[in-house]
Amino acid sequence: MPDERRPVNGDADWPQAGLDPLRRLRVVAGASKHAVFVEHHFDAAPDQVWAVAADLEGELPHLIPGLRSFTAERSADRRADDDRLSDERLSFRAVSVLGHRERFEVVLRPGWCLMQSRLLAGGMAAVPDGSGTRFAFFSAYRSPAGAALQWLRRPGARARGAALMAALQRRIDARSLPGAAPGAAE
Repeated sequence: MPDERRPVNGDADWPQAGLDPLRRLRVVAGASKHAVFVEHHFDAAPDQVWAVAADLEGELPHLIPGLRSFTAERSADRRADDDRLSDERLSFRAVSVLGHRERFEVVLRPGWCLMQSRLLAGGMAAVPDGSGTRFAFFSAYRSPAGAALQWLRRPGARARGAALMAALQRRIDARSLPGAAPGAAE
């Protein structure tokens, strides 16, 4: 008697759905304990917004108060042809204004960045939105003390999120000036 069952051919018979980078970041933030998530529309092209956001070494210290530097640790992760960071897994060293050092593993792709250290997780995403860009940022504590720390930072979370988005707007504007250098002071 012939077998009438058909083998499943990979995923071809299954419905497929994808999430854009911003929706993926919402899911990651929603699954993270003690997360803060902010989202904003910018009247700038996605490539303009992402050029600033993805320049982690040059721009992240301008966007996050308390961050003195965010430096790539492995030169092997740089492209040989132009010395820019590659678009996959990277390792960075963050130094706070108080001198605390933390190592971050980072996945950086067009429109998507996910970062995590021993104590913190964070991410950014950007997608086209009408004539501009919708951008999101999240941060979360990964430590057991995260609940207490989140409780302490909750009262100013909205204001800090608005300040981060305002800083990003200033950096986008600064980069759009003729002769502006990436990462240059405002």
